[in-house]
Amino acid sequence: MMKYLKVTKVFIFVLLFVFGITAFIFAQAEEQAKKVTAIEIKGNKSISTANIMPKIKTRVGQDYSQNIISEDLKRIYNMGSFSDVKVDREDFSDGFKVIFYLTEKPIIEDISIEGSRIIGKRKLDSILKSKTGEFLDIQVLKEDIKNIQDEYKKRGFSLVDITYDTKVDDQTNKAKVEIKIQESQKIRIKKIIFTGNNAFKSKKLLKIVKTRPRFLFLSAGLYNKDVLTEDVERLKAFYKREGFLDVKVDYSTEIKEKGLMFVAFSIDEGTKYFVGSISIKGNSIISKEDITSSLKECLPGKAFSNDLLQLDVDKIKEVYFDKGYIFADVQSATSIDPKTGKVNIDHSIIEGEIAYVDRIHVVGNVKTKDVVIRRELRINPGERFDGQKLRRSRERLRNLGFFEEVGFNIEPGSATNKKNLVVDVKESKTGEFSFGGGYSSIDQFVGFASIRQRNFDFKNFPYFTGDGQDLVLYSEWGTVRQNFQLSFTEPWIFDYPLSFGFDLFQSSRERESDVGYGYDEKRTGGNLRLDKEISEYLSTGIIYRNEIIKISDIDPTASNELLKEEGENTISSIGLKLALDKRDNKFDPTKGLYLGGWFDIAGGMFGGDKDFTRFTTRTSYNIPTWPNSVLELRLRVGIMDPFGDSSEVPIYERFFAGGANTIRGYQERKVGPIDSASEDPIGGESMLVANIEYTKPLFEYIKVAAFFDSGNVWAKSSDFGSGDFKSGFGLGARIKTPIGPIRLDYGIPLDKEPGEDKREGQFYFSMSHGF
Repeated sequence: MMKYLKVTKVFIFVLLFVFGITAFIFAQAEEQAKKVTAIEIKGNKSISTANIMPKIKTRVGQDYSQNIISEDLKRIYNMGSFSDVKVDREDFSDGFKVIFYLTEKPIIEDISIEGSRIIGKRKLDSILKSKTGEFLDIQVLKEDIKNIQDEYKKRGFSLVDITYDTKVDDQTNKAKVEIKIQESQKIRIKKIIFTGNNAFKSKKLLKIVKTRPRFLFLSAGLYNKDVLTEDVERLKAFYKREGFLDVKVDYSTEIKEKGLMFVAFSIDEGTKYFVGSISIKGNSIISKEDITSSLKECLPGKAFSNDLLQLDVDKIKEVYFDKGYIFADVQSATSIDPKTGKVNIDHSIIEGEIAYVDRIHVVGNVKTKDVVIRRELRINPGERFDGQKLRRSRERLRNLGFFEEVGFNIEPGSATNKKNLVVDVKESKTGEFSFGGGYSSIDQFVGFASIRQRNFDFKNFPYFTGDGQDLVLYSEWGTVRQNFQLSFTEPWIFDYPLSFGFDLFQSSRERESDVGYGYDEKRTGGNLRLDKEISEYLSTGIIYRNEIIKISDIDPTASNELLKEEGENTISSIGLKLALDKRDNKFDPTKGLYLGGWFDIAGGMFGGDKDFTRFTTRTSYNIPTWPNSVLELRLRVGIMDPFGDSSEVPIYERFFAGGANTIRGYQERKVGPIDSASEDPIGGESMLVANIEYTKPLFEYIKVAAFFDSGNVWAKSSDFGSGDFKSGFGLGARIKTPIGPIRLDYGIPLDKEPGEDKREGQFYFSMSHGF
């Protein structure tokens, strides 16, 4: 009997549940079947109904839809004018009237700021996003308070207290905002100490943190609690990278003198962990040896770090990506051996399947034609994905100088093993119009005007952009030098990978012994250029030059050797070049090799007044060093010889050294042969210059540099390498500006120049991309 009653209760419950669900479904169906017969908006005062209605997609005459109404509520709320948005419905004319109830945000009538003496009202007004006459948004007001606090912190007033209050008139719906500032004294950090640091010296840790003690004019030493909190994380991250996985870091502050703070970082280093064994599982496509050889960071015996482990994981993925396995995954597990205290690493690889490029899409290019981007890609539809080809494609696109950012995305293709490659670029400004003036240690006072379009298109009227051509119109005038130049380069002539270009120029330089010119020089001419890539990194080129050079106003006290250079001559030459360029960025390289060789022959069958041959090489090797620094090694060698009717190479074609672009620490062009009478440099037929330069970023747009230069110029090619090298060293700065990079150097000579009693340093200032 009891069993029968239980079954009956269950049956009745199920029956009621089914009836309830059915009734609900029918009710919903009836609601959906009803039409919207009216729409009403209530509560809006400042915002007119006409401005609200376009946000509402519910329409009179349409079926009632709860989903559409929910979206309507979101759109009205996102207008930013209402603090609350609700909706209701009522039966009306055989349908529903939909009623939106809106609560408007108060309108700011006045904003008052009290207690601000350090920061002026105009500055505070510029910080505030909340404005009189606009709707009051409490979240925006809170952001305003934080931004004001941040401004005080920047100025060293980190203990400032800022509060706000709002008063709303319910009748007018207008609000008055009161911001009260309780300023504090400026806090400067006098000293920073570290305790518990046994593995690293305090001097080393001080370079890790951004908080700095006050030091003369080099550091204001302003206290900022947020920066101190970040410094704790920086120290933890540093220790963990060095194997101290259990490190604990905290800090304390104490004001012992008025406005001067002492900061103490307390460190509990814990145990230093080292890598034990490494195992690799799940690999069948790529051998264990190849995978192991790709690992560079977490190797047996080295300090263990999760950050370094992730770098190795990325390396394994990169190895698979280069083979087309773009979705290969690596799951790494670690375990600590209790006997040795070492961390054992297990890499489990899920290889997945090989993927092929289906289609290639280019996005983000507004001015640049698709073809300009596509012709730089080293991967094509139908090929398997290859990480090396993608990295090279990115380098080539960056080297165009057209884009701030270059990225690759992968999207689904026509099959599971076919994926679309999306090339996503962000264009930079390629057109430049600049003018100005300055002072150069070589050219003294100089003014300039320049028009350049690095992404020129002569067929795209009236915009003239997008085809990747390079057009330059440059004029320069100064105390000792005037220069005019017109250059044009078409990198793909007739849609063939052959670069064609020409240059027209006229330059003149007045006699100025201080910068190594003992005569006036005027050059007028032009050249034609053809360049062709032989392989991915190797290119060759040919250039024809025709130039008229006039030498005048030679110092009357000069020797006959220099005086006989006076007059006008024509140089007609053909030059051949071969260059290997494996740098990651030709404008600002951080790694890679450049090796270039040039051979010129002037005169002879090519005409002109002077016959000579010239061979020059330039080598540079950039080595990335930690952190974000670069060591660059450079070597330049040149040898030239006269032939035919010429007994010597003319002075205006010879090699010169000394100064900002060769051997720093010496006067311009004054390393090498000197005229015995006038003591002006006369150059030589052979040259060797070597440079070592280390650059380190100081700020985003500023780098500091240390350098060592050495070399010499010899009178004859047969004297090459015969000794008497001049060397110099020094410090410098590299600054990026809107009108071009600025280079500042101070060089100290290690050898005295002829006739000098002592060695004096030289300061150099120039605007260029280096040398």
